[in-house]
Formats: sequence, C-alpha cells, structure tokens
Amino acid sequence: MSKIPELRIGDLVARLPIIQGGMGVGISLSGLASAVANAGGIGVISSVGLGMLNNRSQQTYKEDNKLALRREIRKARKLTDGIIGLNIMVATSDFSDMVRIALEEKIDILFLGAGLPLKLPAGITAVDIMKANTKIVPIISSERAANLIFKTWDKHFSYIPDAVVVEGPLAGGHLGFKPEQINNPEYSLENIIPTVCSALEKYEEKYKKKIPVIAAGGVYTGADINKFLNLGASGVQMGTRFVATKECDADIKFKKQYINCKKEDIVIIQSPVGMPGRAIINDFLKDVKAGIKKPFSCPWKCLKTCDFKTSLYCIANALLKAKIGELANGFSFAGANAWRVDKIISVKELLDSLVQEFKAAVSSQKPALVNYSL
Repeated sequence: MSKIPELRIGDLVARLPIIQGGMGVGISLSGLASAVANAGGIGVISSVGLGMLNNRSQQTYKEDNKLALRREIRKARKLTDGIIGLNIMVATSDFSDMVRIALEEKIDILFLGAGLPLKLPAGITAVDIMKANTKIVPIISSERAANLIFKTWDKHFSYIPDAVVVEGPLAGGHLGFKPEQINNPEYSLENIIPTVCSALEKYEEKYKKKIPVIAAGGVYTGADINKFLNLGASGVQMGTRFVATKECDADIKFKKQYINCKKEDIVIIQSPVGMPGRAIINDFLKDVKAGIKKPFSCPWKCLKTCDFKTSLYCIANALLKAKIGELANGFSFAGANAWRVDKIISVKELLDSLVQEFKAAVSSQKPALVNYSL
C-alpha cells in the first residue's frame, strides 16, 4: 500500500501532512490541538477571544487573553509531545501581545491570518523568532499576497516565512475573497495552489530551503489530500472535519449543527469586520439579515476593522455564544462541505479514515501521476 507522506516545515516533521485549522472563538483549544498532535498531525490552538471564555468583565478581556493563551499552550504541552501551532489574527488589536507570548512559550508554529503580516509585531525581531525556533506560516488566498509578503520580508528582514497556508473560497469563517469571486472557478483552490508554488521557487533557491505550501478550504477527504499533493502542495489544512470530533472544544450543540445542516443551510454572510464569511444559517443570522440589531457595548475593540457603532451585532460575542451552545444568541462558521458531516467520531478515527482514503486514491491512479515520495 502507498504510504502517506510526512509534512516537513523546517526541522519540524509531522507524520501526517494534515494541519487542523485554528477555529475561534474557543472551538480549537488545547483539547483538540493536542489530540491531533498525538495522532500524527499538527494541532492548532486559536488565540482569538480566549479572554472571553473566563466570563469576567469585558474590561479585563485583553489581560485575560494573555493569561488564557499561556494556559492553553502549557496545557497542550502537558497533553502531547507532538507539534502544536497557534493561529493569530493579524487584524486583532492585541496581535503583538499574542505573538510575544507565543514566542516566550516557544510555540512550534505561528499561523498568521486575517490580514497580511507585512510588519513584525512591535518590539519583535527576526532574531527573536529564530531564538524561539518558532516557524512562521502566513495564511493567504492568492499568489499576489504570497509575493507581497515574501518580497517584503526578504527586503526588510533578510528573513522569510517557513511555509504558507493557501486558503481557497470554500473555507469556513472569514474569506479572503470578494463576494463575486467566491463561486468563480478562476479563484478555486485548485487554480491558486500551482501559482503560489511557482511564486515561491525563487525564495526557496535564495534561502536554500523548502517552503511548504499548505492547501486549505474545502479539503474533506483523503482523495482531496491526494489531489492537492499532486498539484504541488506539501500538506493540507482542515477545519470543518475536526469540529465533529469528540475532542473538539465546542459544545455538543455546536457540533450537532454540522450533523443536522443541509447543503442549502450553508450561506455567505457579510461580517461586521468587513469581510464575507461562510456560516450555517440559523435564527440569529436570519434576524441579522432582516436588519434586527443585537445591542452590545464594546470597550475592548478586539478587531481593528470592526466599526462596532454601526454593527448589528458583536461577532466575537456571537461566536462565543455558539461555542458554549447558546445558538439563539450566536452562530457557527463552517466550511462549504459541513453538510457532509454525519456523525461525531474521535480525532484518531478521523485521521485513520483520511489515511485509508488517501491510500485508495493513490492506488486507483496511474503511477506517473504521483509526484511525491511514497
């Protein structure tokens, strides 16, 4: 049987080329991340809104974020010897604080999304990153974004990211595409992956290192993994599949939304942060679509791009409520394939099934089509 390849990011080696996507608020914490790492993949904690999980005053959120982040990283370290990453949104107002703490805790990988990381966080240098031996992996959605990040880092820091996650328009959550691009085949992940791989070749040559490209957004089966590896990717990132696992840190009501939803229930919404997003429709989102305002105050201003004075609702609070099962007061982000989920299984069962599907896909194709080591 064909063996599924490892994923190497610098000196980190994951037995499986599968990264569990970071999902907030509180969907992927130390529980899910450590389970994925123990099963051979790369587990990822989401840093967004961690302070909100303490149920204290909003005035303490930023300080609570710092404490909660250290707690989750240390908890994950006690639960696994595997690879643990942290997803941080560039657009958050405490971005620099989150990066600084992650480096102090020597997190294995930093996944930087929701904005282009064209500057290093305040007070942090490339030397600091290297001392922590933390790998930097931006999340992008185009060849243009890849070129801009790598050109900027090369010019200003003489240092480049260690890998990139390329997230296509079928992903859940906030999307790096205009609404009219989401269903346009020109912007499909299958089209973007080869262009990003080609764009990074000159930086691989200059820095004498492999820059893995990770495919994300709509990756659902082992056959999908095989397809994207054949297109030049070194691995995949999956979020939706990990929600319906026993170890996922969300409430069972959150998970059952995935099991119970139909294809037509997965919709594109306009987020208060100014970006389109993919979510499971429910009464909360129907009210929002009807223009019904959900009153809230915002002393924290967690996202730089959110105009809370004109927003119909607080997205951080809505996501938190969904995470704890209060779906009347929130909603769930989900990938385009969430409707295909039909049961809750363990992380190990999920990864084992993906490996078997991968092997079956490889066995069914002609050897000449396989371009990675088996």
